[in-house]
Amino acid sequence: MDLYLIHRPRGDFKGSWKMMEELYKEGKIKAIGISNFTPAQYKDLMSVAKIKPAVNQIETHAFFHEMDSYNDLKKNGVQMEAWAPFAEGRNGLFTNQTLADIGKKHNKTNAQVSLRWHYQRGVVAIPRTVQKAHMVENLNIFDFKLSPAEMKAIAALDLNTSQFPEWT
Repeated sequence: MDLYLIHRPRGDFKGSWKMMEELYKEGKIKAIGISNFTPAQYKDLMSVAKIKPAVNQIETHAFFHEMDSYNDLKKNGVQMEAWAPFAEGRNGLFTNQTLADIGKKHNKTNAQVSLRWHYQRGVVAIPRTVQKAHMVENLNIFDFKLSPAEMKAIAALDLNTSQFPEWT
C-alpha cells in the first residue's frame, strides 16, 4: 500500500497510529499519514508517535487556506495535502471573478489558477475527476507562475471557514 491515513482523530487514534507504524516498519505500507488533524491534535499524536506522518490531508482551497495548519505542518516537515482543492465547486470557485481575472492574464481556467496556487504554496493537490479533458487541464499548470500580487489577491479570498460545515 502506498499511503495509509487515519481519517479523523477519533477513538483510539494513538493505538491506530502505533499499529500503522508497525505495518510501516514491516514494509507493508510505504507511507503513513493523517487526515483532518488540527495542530493541537497533531501535537497530541506526536506525544506517542515514533514516526512522523508523511501528510496531513485537510480541507484547503482558495476560500479556506487553513493557515494555522499550513504553518504548523511546514514547521514540522509534514506535507499538507489538499482535500477538496476546488472546494467541490462550492462558493462559485469555477466562476469566481478574481480567479477568472488572474486566469485571463495567463490564458488559464479558474481550476488551473487554483491548482497553481496550491503548487506555489507547496501544497499537494489531487483533484478528483473522471473526465480526460479535465485531467489534461489539471496537469497544464507548469507553464506559468502566479505573481506575488496574484497570490495576494487569492489570499484575500480566504473566508477562514470550511465550505463543508456538514463534515465538521
